[in-house]
Amino acid sequence: MICPFCGNNDTKVIDSRDTNDGKAIRRRRECEKCQARFSTYEEMEIMRLTVVKRDGSKQEYDKGKIETGIRKALEKRPVSEDKISKLLGDIEFEIQSREPSKNEANAPNEISSKEIGKIALEKLKEIDDVAYLRFASVYKSFKNADSFRKEMDKMET
Repeated sequence: MICPFCGNNDTKVIDSRDTNDGKAIRRRRECEKCQARFSTYEEMEIMRLTVVKRDGSKQEYDKGKIETGIRKALEKRPVSEDKISKLLGDIEFEIQSREPSKNEANAPNEISSKEIGKIALEKLKEIDDVAYLRFASVYKSFKNADSFRKEMDKMET
């Protein structure tokens, strides 16, 4: 690891700890040359996934799109940045570790946008009902207020 302060290639690990419920590792490092200390994080690398859209088109998986949607759903909601980061990590972990469902005809390196939306909705429901409804309105393409009411009724049962 290169020291961000002096550019030296020799750094040593002083301490390692699990973060994000064991889904990442935080390493405290020290430069051998300037003795500066800094932290690095290791996360599971998402293998290349292809997203199969509703219309059948395919595009490369981009976790930034999920983050944008989640952050819009949570906008102006009383949810801390730590909770949002954990939520995003949980969604990412679920996408990566999922077993392709029996009715999915996709290859192992493909996931449907529908499946990604389901995972995000399940995780959002645990955090904030309003954010869940906001995300569901886009994911499920609500056409009118009745669609909102039906989804709210489902939440109450």
